[in-house]
Amino acid sequence: MPAGEITKWDPGLTAKVMSVLRPLIKGYHRSEVYDLEKVPATGGALVVSNHSGGMFAMDVPVFATDFYQQFGYDRPIYTLTFDLVLAGPTGEFFGKTGFIHANHDNADEALRSGGLVVVFPGGDYDAYRPTTARNTIDFDGRTGYIRAALNAGVPIVPLVGIGGQESQVYLTRGTGLAKLLRLDKLLRAKILPVSFGFPFGLSAVVPLNVPLPTKIVQRVLDPIDIVAQFGEDPDVDEVDAHVRSVMQAALDELAAERRFPVIG
Repeated sequence: MPAGEITKWDPGLTAKVMSVLRPLIKGYHRSEVYDLEKVPATGGALVVSNHSGGMFAMDVPVFATDFYQQFGYDRPIYTLTFDLVLAGPTGEFFGKTGFIHANHDNADEALRSGGLVVVFPGGDYDAYRPTTARNTIDFDGRTGYIRAALNAGVPIVPLVGIGGQESQVYLTRGTGLAKLLRLDKLLRAKILPVSFGFPFGLSAVVPLNVPLPTKIVQRVLDPIDIVAQFGEDPDVDEVDAHVRSVMQAALDELAAERRFPVIG
């Protein structure tokens, strides 16, 4: 396991990257992030979010754009991510902008350092959910994020977003197709998502379609102190059900406020 990954974060480089990304995030996606003041001002916090947009998920850039603008670069945002993101020639760049391998050791170190750690429990399963379920919180039964928060003694800060799953039409995760092609054995891939978009039309990951300029809106919810609310030895499934419940309620509210797909 790579050691000391959180020390790679470079606030200067991150600031430069955000200055480049901001016109895209605020122009192309017209992003808005509400209630950032609910993020605890000090100490570590685990930001638990739904994941949207497939290959071009914008959840982290949208959140980071507003967070860094409001609070500056004294406190890093770390994102637990797939090994593939940190592999190859771009791995060092992503490492310097806060992306770290998704494992409990990294999460614990980053949280105890006082940083914000963003986790997407649903991962690619969530990011490729069908358009018909675009406003559904679905972590695929994964609850490891709760143990991460408990181990570090930090609150969970739920974050919900809407709009990202309207970047194209997501038809299916392709779990059956992936199994038929034995991708789970060959590439450790459990899905082979099929979508429809611009300019190529039908896509099974490739060819890559251009994301539509969908309006993305996020809302930070009240922090959850697991021990205070559920006791010293909480039932993980009960905590998970509560987290998903408050997130689903907030996502339902955002969906009710949304007038049209893509347009917002």
